[in-house]
Amino acid sequence: MLRAVETRSVSPVFVGRASELDTLHGALSRAAAGEPQALLIGGEAGVGKTRLIEEFAAAAGRRGAVVAVGGCVEIGADGLPFAPFSTALRALRRALPDALAAAAAGQEEELARLLPELGEQPVARRAGRHDEEGTARLFELTARLLEQVAAQHTVVLALEDLHWADASTRHLLAYLFRTLRTGRLVVLASYRSDDIHRRHPLRPLLAELDRLRTVQRIELARFTRQEVGRQVAGILAAEPDPAQVDEIFERSDGNAFFVEELAVAAHEGCCADLSDSLRDLLLVRVEALPEPAQRIVRIAAEGGSTIEHRLLAAAAGLAEDDLIEALRAAVNATILIAAPTGDGYRFRHSLVREAVGDDLLPGERARFNRRYAQALEADPTLVPADERVMRLASYWYHAHDPAKALPAVLAASVVARARHAYSEQLRLLERAMELWDTAPEEVREQLRPVDYTEVYPPCGCDPATTPLRYLDLMAEAAVAGRLCGERERALKITKRALRLLEEEHDPLRAAWFWIQRSRLVQARAQGDGWAELARAQELVRGLPPSEVHAEVLANVANWSMVHEPGPEAFSAAERAVEYARMVGVREIEMSARLTLGGLMVQSGDVEAGLAEMYEVNERTVEEGLAVVAGRSYVNLPSELEAVGRSREAVPLLERGIAHTRGHGLLDQEAWVWGNLAESLFTVGRWEEAAEAASRSRRVGQSAKPRAFHARIRAELALARGELAEAATHLAEARAHFGTHDFAPQHALPLARLAIEVAAGEGRLPDARAELDRVLDTGFPPGTQRYGWPLLLSAATTEATAVGLPGADPGRPRVLDRIRRAAKALPANVPVWQAHERWVRAELLRAEGRDRPDEWAEIVAAFETLERPYDLARVRCRLAEALLAGDEDERPRATELLRLAHATAEHLGARPLADAVARVARRARLPLACAAPRQAAEPADPAQALGLTGRERDVLRLVSLGRTNRQIAEELFISPKTASVHVSNILAKLAVSSRGEAAAVAHRLGLFAQDAGDRLVAGL
Repeated sequence: MLRAVETRSVSPVFVGRASELDTLHGALSRAAAGEPQALLIGGEAGVGKTRLIEEFAAAAGRRGAVVAVGGCVEIGADGLPFAPFSTALRALRRALPDALAAAAAGQEEELARLLPELGEQPVARRAGRHDEEGTARLFELTARLLEQVAAQHTVVLALEDLHWADASTRHLLAYLFRTLRTGRLVVLASYRSDDIHRRHPLRPLLAELDRLRTVQRIELARFTRQEVGRQVAGILAAEPDPAQVDEIFERSDGNAFFVEELAVAAHEGCCADLSDSLRDLLLVRVEALPEPAQRIVRIAAEGGSTIEHRLLAAAAGLAEDDLIEALRAAVNATILIAAPTGDGYRFRHSLVREAVGDDLLPGERARFNRRYAQALEADPTLVPADERVMRLASYWYHAHDPAKALPAVLAASVVARARHAYSEQLRLLERAMELWDTAPEEVREQLRPVDYTEVYPPCGCDPATTPLRYLDLMAEAAVAGRLCGERERALKITKRALRLLEEEHDPLRAAWFWIQRSRLVQARAQGDGWAELARAQELVRGLPPSEVHAEVLANVANWSMVHEPGPEAFSAAERAVEYARMVGVREIEMSARLTLGGLMVQSGDVEAGLAEMYEVNERTVEEGLAVVAGRSYVNLPSELEAVGRSREAVPLLERGIAHTRGHGLLDQEAWVWGNLAESLFTVGRWEEAAEAASRSRRVGQSAKPRAFHARIRAELALARGELAEAATHLAEARAHFGTHDFAPQHALPLARLAIEVAAGEGRLPDARAELDRVLDTGFPPGTQRYGWPLLLSAATTEATAVGLPGADPGRPRVLDRIRRAAKALPANVPVWQAHERWVRAELLRAEGRDRPDEWAEIVAAFETLERPYDLARVRCRLAEALLAGDEDERPRATELLRLAHATAEHLGARPLADAVARVARRARLPLACAAPRQAAEPADPAQALGLTGRERDVLRLVSLGRTNRQIAEELFISPKTASVHVSNILAKLAVSSRGEAAAVAHRLGLFAQDAGDRLVAGL
């Protein structure tokens, strides 16, 4: 009887959790219909998370779903990188081998970082360079793998014990939750909520996932008194005594695992002697075991969350029969249970393992870890191959043996780097730095950079023969920190390395660390990074060519192209190409050539520069230099857009999306989507542009791509007349770009948008102040693509503001500043030559001197440029100029207005459409192609007052404060006729002054303020 109770401490009856199961089954049904589902299951330790997942998994399997379960693994206090995903994918491969192989086809080597069975895992030093996109590349491939497998099968991916997850696992899970959009897939993860203290690394992830509408949260509560009674009855296979249930409920507080322990203890008659201490409660059945079994349990507790039978046997050192007997006792007491793989053991509940581990003496813990390490060194086949190096490092580290731990930890850091588990690489490298001084010198002298480092250039020494240095570890750690997002830690390491280098003359190493510091400062928005690059440049000046020297020059050239293009940027790019060729660093050479091509385009050597950029794009794609190729898909279309070749840029950008997505280059993909949105906007495909901008926002991981997205959305909103939305997007863009980095390619477009928003809101002084700030600084060389649109917005604002109250003072000064800035700004391609004429015409319009022939030339120029929105705007301007002159030009003006209105309606450019309609209405011209109204207009109060259509137009202008002469100019009538209309209006309204007439119009709501009554700089 006792044996039966011992082997059934888990109730065969599944108690409660009906609503939680309903939620899970609902998610499974939606997933089966093709809508991926994401769920988080939280609850305190022992509350029943695993049991709920087991019940759901069994039910899902009965419904035809494939269930793959993976648990986060602890080795001592360490987690294995990607462990739950590796386990789950392994289970998925066993269940659907053909489907998984087909989904992984062509990407086996990369996916082998998660599932080594797919191919040879790249651990050795590689030809390619590690970058911020390496992890994203792996994440994107994993998401695509799951989506493709789940296209034909309903898949449940369950990840347990997320509170133990390594950083790489947390990041991959967050990526899947954010990006999965297709497939019959359920991804659920459980975590122990009572472990999530304020500084727990899982806490930020939970906060991020809370903001995702696609993630459902399930919080498991403790059992009620009734549910505890049912659970105890299931464990005892009999109806329990109510008093006993009351006592168990009170002592367990409804925690399912504690109920199990208390029920078994009560049945064995030891409940009365239990301490109220949780640890004593958990240890009571361990202490009831025979001594050999207790010893096995203690050894197993230090081996990890799952321990292989052969490894446990080697560490225990018992005869086989004694080992089996001890294990049988522990299993019969349900302290240990067989692992799902069938070749090892794990604790029935992690709380028991933690209690046993906490009860170990320090020396005892170190001794057990040493035994594990020695056994694993003697026979590496004792554990799975993909876990071997990481576990050996953990065992030696916790054995407190620096001589053994240092090489083991460094070897593990190499494996973590190869798997793009940069967070774990950083943690291991920090351990290596901690062990460095305590490890024997003879051990350190045997370590070589070629075996353990990758990112740090040789700096004049042979990495195969020169001993590894502490600075080498710091270099690897700094880069690992940058790649995993731990930029503050990386910056601290970099600063410490530079302080150490102050004591020795090693300019190449120091320059390399200054480059890293520049990148980190920019990434953390603490500066523009130039001071750090200038220091690096000073350190390598006069030194022979080297990889570090080439990298310094390439970074300087790229920084200068963005911030201060000019001769120095050219020189740096040319020398970077030369040095990279001399030392044979192909990736730096291609990157520098791409920068050089962009500088050539910006300086006016357009065709040669574009040819250089096209060649870099083709070669990097062919040679597999994915990151530089991705950058070329960003920069080359951007330069095409800059010279007015937007239509040529679109197909290139579409190829760029496929490339960056296929290689997991998320930030580069976001830039490509943003550039595509910009080019689509230019060529008049606004709906597609809006979708591309949204995709940029969803994909982008860092601040600047998100800022670019916000800028494009502000452009679209302004063109569509959504002024408040434009202001919101402008503020968002400024927040993302920050206040420390004033790159013209970002600052100038934002300044232009600020001018247009201020104009639209009637804040002319603010618009002028924004212009003054820009002109005080001036336009750097190569920024004409941003300068001409800004000057156009400012000139249009001034021309539109003519006649508005308070607009005249200061106008001559502003117009003069715009005119002088335009004279100094290059116009070396047709699109900016057309803008130059447009700016000049708007300035003349602001001075009341615009001429039809001027506008006719501008219209002719834009008719060749495939920019439909701009063409419609200048056609409207030409029509206005024609109507103000010869009466014979009315048919031509009518046709121009019809064309402009048709374009505006097609694009959804509501302010432009309204402006065209107003011009036509004032001139009494029909717009036959105007879209029919979809709803009847409400009754016009002006008609009830007896006002004619023309008198209504005059009253609107009177209410805006216009003089008779201004009314005459705007309505294309004589001042005398305007005066007659005003007199008739005063009589019909029974008022004696223009002010009273305006007040009546306001009170009756005759003229709701529209885009035409504000300063709309974009028209």
